[in-house]
Amino acid sequence: MRTARSGNDPINSHAQIQSQGPTALRIVLGNQLRQLREASGITTGAAGHAIRASHAKISRMELGRVSFKERDVADLLTLYGVTDEHDRGAFLALARRANVPGWWHHYGDILPSWFEMYIGLEQASSVIRTYEPQLVPGLLQTQEGARAVIQLGNPNASHEDLERRVALRMKRQRVLTQPGAPSLWAVLDEAALWRLDGRTTMQEQIRHLIEMAELPNLTLQVMPFYSGAHAAVGGPFTVLRFSEPDLPDLVYLEQLTSALYLDKSEDVQHYLVLMDRLCVQAKSPSETIRFLTSTLKEA
Repeated sequence: MRTARSGNDPINSHAQIQSQGPTALRIVLGNQLRQLREASGITTGAAGHAIRASHAKISRMELGRVSFKERDVADLLTLYGVTDEHDRGAFLALARRANVPGWWHHYGDILPSWFEMYIGLEQASSVIRTYEPQLVPGLLQTQEGARAVIQLGNPNASHEDLERRVALRMKRQRVLTQPGAPSLWAVLDEAALWRLDGRTTMQEQIRHLIEMAELPNLTLQVMPFYSGAHAAVGGPFTVLRFSEPDLPDLVYLEQLTSALYLDKSEDVQHYLVLMDRLCVQAKSPSETIRFLTSTLKEA
């Protein structure tokens, strides 16, 4: 009889991640199922056949990209030789929690699936490092600033649709002030400060950045125009880190109508080095506050 207790004991892992959101739970469960499958020497095709599905569905399950049916999890555990009722109960309890919709589920009609996953990961992260060359990061936008940015990207949206999108963005920001909030380290180009329409909106946004920079879990740096070319001229990116050991660091690359999630260690390391170089080249956090204060007077 094979039990699942090891360095990644599902019983202990389940206890450690009670506070994680459904996205994180799906990834953890998928990762543990993959480890069990590989330890059993079973292919994704054979696993798919056991639950009357394709190998592609097994891959999506193991990546945490889809919800889990308890029957499928139970059948896979049997296939992988996990017969201990205590161990099976822990896996099935994790599957049930992973299927509970997050608060953002109520915005599903305006939320593309590729971004819904990001919100779930953002909510579960312990460290967020982000670089933005064009816009103020969504977690740091004022309500009016968010409205201007969202309207720019959704010019045909109705008033109700626009306001719901703004409300979603404002609700996302609560992650920075809730108990156990992640650390946010943001680098933004000076250009992002000047792309807001209206003097009042711009001034409110700069004041908000100065206020947010006072949070103990927030580090803010600005890359001024005169810094010249730098290593990240290609576009924005975000690196997410998690306290749960079964969740690997991820790089999030947002595009106009989709996004890429990179989790290979060499890709993540590349972007971490890139972020470190940006932080060295940008103004220090204390210099950034002085820079923002000076810019506010000029705005």
